[in-house]
Amino acid sequence: MANLRFKRLRRQLWRGLWVAVFGLGLIVLLANRWVINSTDAYVYTNWALLPENDVGLVLGTSPYTRGGKPNPHFYGRIEAAVQLYQIGKIKHIIVSGANPDETYNEPRQMRKELIKAGIPESVITMDFAGLRTLDSVARAKEVFGLDRVTVVTQEYHCYRAVFIGKKLEMRMAAYAAPGPGPSFQPYTREVFARVKAVLDLFVLSTRPKFLGEPQSIKVQRPAP
Repeated sequence: MANLRFKRLRRQLWRGLWVAVFGLGLIVLLANRWVINSTDAYVYTNWALLPENDVGLVLGTSPYTRGGKPNPHFYGRIEAAVQLYQIGKIKHIIVSGANPDETYNEPRQMRKELIKAGIPESVITMDFAGLRTLDSVARAKEVFGLDRVTVVTQEYHCYRAVFIGKKLEMRMAAYAAPGPGPSFQPYTREVFARVKAVLDLFVLSTRPKFLGEPQSIKVQRPAP
């Protein structure tokens, strides 16, 4: 009798486990479809179709891979930002990323590479509190006073950035920067990051970690 009860309990536990796994998988799938389907029209891979905005927001990442090699995600974003500025699709660039200590500073590295590529120092603003995508986008609105912006990052990341901006009632466009070929780690991480974004925005009402005083962006327009 005791052995029969144990087998029955074990079957119930396995059934409950599979139901939980199925439920979690369904939540992940639905959250990702929501993020992508609701933002796909605002993500551009062709610069000719991209609407013009005064300000481009380049989302930060490390300039190096874990193996110490140049990070194609980082340099792809720099290349895309330079291209958009040169063809007049954006007139000012915010570089937003993490700045945890003296040895790691994403905004300064992005600014350095942009200047090296010929972008005037005067049209670059550094945001040192872009700890997460949510922080970077929310600070663009609440600190820099922007209600429309062009996000620059890789395509798989664009959807989440635009999703956050739309929830904050911003007029968003995103330009897909070049990057490496399909890679398991960043794409898998992004799948769960989209779920976290949905929770942050609609359940947890997560706020940026740092805000601070408002800072105005002075857009330099070309002379007529």
